[in-house]
Order: sequence, then structure tokens, then C-alpha cells
Amino acid sequence: TGLGAEDDIPLCERKTVTDFCYLLDKSKQLFNGLRDLPQYGHKQWQSYFGRTFDVYTKLWKFQQQHRQVLDNRYGLKRWQIGEVASKIGQLYYHYYLRTSETSYLNEAFSFYSAIRQRSYYHQVNKEDRPELVVKKLRYYARFIVVCLLLNKMDLVKALVKELSDEIEDYTQRFNTEDQLEWNLVLQEVAAFVEADPLMILNEDNGVVVISNRLQEGGVPSLEQGMVVGQLSLADVLIIGNCNNQVKFSELTIDMFRMLQTLEREPVNLATQSSKPGTLEPNEKPAKRENPHKYLLYKPTFSQLYTFLSASFKELPANSVLLVYLSATGVFPAGRSDCEGPYDCGGVLTNTNRDVVNGEMVQKRNQAQKEMHCLHPGDLYPFTRKPLFVIVDSSNSTAYKNFSNLFGQPLVCLLSPTVYPKSMQDQSQRGSLFTLFLYNPLMGFLSVCGLTSMRNGLWEKAQELLRKVFHDIGQMITSSRVIDQAYLQFYGDEFLRLLMIRFVFCCTTLRLHKIFQEARSFPESYPPLPKQEMVESSLLQKHVLDLAAMLDVQNLFSDGMLDNY
Repeated sequence: TGLGAEDDIPLCERKTVTDFCYLLDKSKQLFNGLRDLPQYGHKQWQSYFGRTFDVYTKLWKFQQQHRQVLDNRYGLKRWQIGEVASKIGQLYYHYYLRTSETSYLNEAFSFYSAIRQRSYYHQVNKEDRPELVVKKLRYYARFIVVCLLLNKMDLVKALVKELSDEIEDYTQRFNTEDQLEWNLVLQEVAAFVEADPLMILNEDNGVVVISNRLQEGGVPSLEQGMVVGQLSLADVLIIGNCNNQVKFSELTIDMFRMLQTLEREPVNLATQSSKPGTLEPNEKPAKRENPHKYLLYKPTFSQLYTFLSASFKELPANSVLLVYLSATGVFPAGRSDCEGPYDCGGVLTNTNRDVVNGEMVQKRNQAQKEMHCLHPGDLYPFTRKPLFVIVDSSNSTAYKNFSNLFGQPLVCLLSPTVYPKSMQDQSQRGSLFTLFLYNPLMGFLSVCGLTSMRNGLWEKAQELLRKVFHDIGQMITSSRVIDQAYLQFYGDEFLRLLMIRFVFCCTTLRLHKIFQEARSFPESYPPLPKQEMVESSLLQKHVLDLAAMLDVQNLFSDGMLDNY
């Protein structure tokens, strides 16, 4: 408003501006308070999040209802509306991170998408304020993360191109110091998009994007007569510390894959359109469809133990805690015999010193052990409740000598520790073992060196895999010698799928000609019955049938050679 013109503003309009300023301040204050909330625990944060959502809902509706007055009397700019929409998108994204409810990703997407469609940030480039441009760049980075999680790859590519242009414009106009950081963001997301080892093509040679979340009918169902446990997967810790692996926004590619493996396909909650209108953050789905997850990128030992303890403490009755470790191996110095739970080394969750060629360099003081190494013994206290562990590491076998001290169901799925030379250069694009657990067919094609495939053949191969998985399920549930822990976990759909995919991975690698060493095969604790499962003639036949379908049977042995 012009000087001296304030007296001319009608009282009701002045009140509108005052109310808007109050809501704006309140929303910023609550939003900034979110970062002070504890990152763990399910309940402490919910009421605060609810209050923050309420204020943003009011603010969003208020600016829609009074846009004319706010334009004239407050000088509301489009980028300010964009800023509110961006904050709401962030709220939904963080709500997803805390609840693991994938539907909130759709809500975040609808707000971020509206910002782009309505060009809310378009005018920012005309203002001589670098901090506003940075807001725009950060919006792009956040939008890209949400699109990656929703597998909207075409949109990711378009956004990366736009972000690249924006960064170029920004660095030319404001000779800033953060140019390298923004270029690194671009490189990271480009590498992330390229990480999948396979392209599925339709008739027009367009790339088909497939979802790897659990879909209806995507897991062999329980059949009459199967005696399995009633446990359900409630909490998951996904831990990533692989130095040479592509990552984006504190998610390594392995973490990203495991996170989707443990989620169901999202459904839209309220917004069927891309218009941000009503916000109903408290409209929760009737039942929590996905296990709750903590994503821990390079956690220190104390952070990891804090989250483990919080998960353990809040684990409901008849529930399972899953710990997934994708990290560099730490090996014991000197003695090769493994006696106790702290003698075999473990995995490194936080790198605070040199790693050479992906392996820990031993410190000069041999007596002093690595502080951020998670040893098998560190997990012993948590075996008081059902525990499912997946270790993808060059020292995964440290967990082979686990002890079940409390008699609760306990299973560890362990990756190969050495891959054939020809496979090793792929590790930057994610681990082969995790790839099998995430998308078994992609894992199979990856070991066969296939990089593209027609959609029709992909569907046929998936159809065969469904039959294979059904048979593996039958083997697990009908075995008389399998450890009971596998049956206890089989009742949960996510754990059932992981165990079945694990068995398929074991059989595939044992039959593949270039996997010769015992160290190149996955292992488990308790061990699975070899003869009647991973080396069964029925499963071998299935793997060879799949190889024949894909015309790669020359890469596999006809029968099982005893590797031991």
C-alpha cells in the first residue's frame, strides 16, 4: 500500500490482511518446529503434525478465498503462493516418511505438480534475489525425489532438464559459491535414473516403466493345509553405507530398492485431480498397509542403536522387526577363526575414515576395533522379539554364526561376499543380491548380461516366475526339515516374498556357470535345506526353462555340480 493510503483501506480488508499475516507466521513457526521433533517413535510427533496440517489447510483456503484483496492490499506474489504449496508438499512427503503410507506420496505429488502447471515460481527469475531462486531449485530437487519414489521416470527426465537450465541461469546471474553443489545434485539424479540394468521396450521402442511395489496378487497366496505363523512385519530399519553406490537425497540405490520392496502399490486418498484443494491429512487409511520404516543413511552406531531400541520398544505383539543392512564389510584383523559374536567383524554403518576399493583399511592400532561396525552380537539383545535380518555386504558371512539366545523366530538372509570379476563393475548401480530381492527377473537378466527386452517377453517370463514362486512356496511350507522360523515368518506377505525370492536367487546363482566359488552364493541362518530346496531338481528345471525362454541357456549348467 502507498504511504498515507492505509486509512483508505476498508476495515474488513485490513482484517483480511492481518488474518493472513497471522496464519502465515503461525504456519512458518510450526513448520520450523517440525525439525525439532524426535525422528523415532510413532506417537510423539502426530499431534504436532496434525496442528501444522490444520494451519496450512486454513492458510491455503484463506488465500484462495481472499486472493483479490491479498493481491491489492498485501501485494501477494505468485511465488509466495508457490512457497505455501511447496511447504504442503513437503508436509505430505514427511508424513509419508513417518507413516510409510504411500498414498501421501500422491498428495505431495499433486501439490508439487500444481506449482509447475500454474508456474507459481515463474516470476522468481525476474527478481534480483538469489535466495528466492534457491527456493525454486530446492522445490525442483524435492519434486524429483517424489517422482522417483512414484516411478514417474518420464517426468523425472523433464524436471532434470528444467532444473539444469535453472541452475545454469542461476549461476550465470549470481556468481554464487554453491554452483558445484547444484551440479552434483544433477549428476546424482542422472546416475540414479540410469541405475536400472534393464530397459523394457514396447512395440514403438518406448521404455515401459514397471512398479516394483507389492501389487494385488503379487505374492503366492496361503493355501489350505499350510501351517504357518501369524506374525506380521511391523517395523523396518533400512540402513545404507555403500561408498561407491549411486545415491540421491540420502537414499542409496539399494535403500531405494528395498524401501519399495516393502511397500504396497499406493492408492489415491482424496485428490483424484492434480488440483490442490482440500487437505485431509488426517484421513488415514483404515489399516496401515505398509510396515513402518526408518531410512538411515550412514548412521553412527549410537544413532542406529537409538532407532533399533525405539523400534524394539514399540513393536506390537505378534510382530516382526526387519533390519536391512547394505554396507561395506569390516573384517577382523589377524585371526581368521570366528569364535564369538564380535570376532568375525561385521558391517560399517558410518565411514569416518579411509575406505580403499570398498574395503576398510585396518587401523595401525590392531587392538582397537572400528566404532561404527555393527557386529552380529550387537543385534543379540533385539532377538528377544521376532527378528528378520538381511545383510548385503562383503562381510555378510559374519552373521552366519548368529546365536538364537531367546528362542524367538530369527532368520538372516546373507548376500554373496564375492562376485565374479565380470559382475564387479556393476556394483555402483546397486548390489545384485538386493536387485534379486527387489525384482527377481531383473536380477536374472542382469546376471545374463541382457540390457533390454520386449514387453511381451517380459510378461511371459513374469508368468513363468509366478509358477516358480508358487512351487518354492510349496517347498518351504511342506518341508519336514526346514527351520520353524521360516514357517513362522511365512504368514506375512512381505517376508514370504523375500524368502521366496531369496531361494530363487540361490538356485539361479548356483546354476550359473560364472558363479564358481562358494563365497559367490547367498547363505542364510538358519541354513535352508540344500537338497530339497536350493538344489532341488524341480527348481533347477524352472531356472533352465526361464533361461531357454530368454535364449541364454548356454550360461547355465545342466545339472548341479556339488560345490562343496
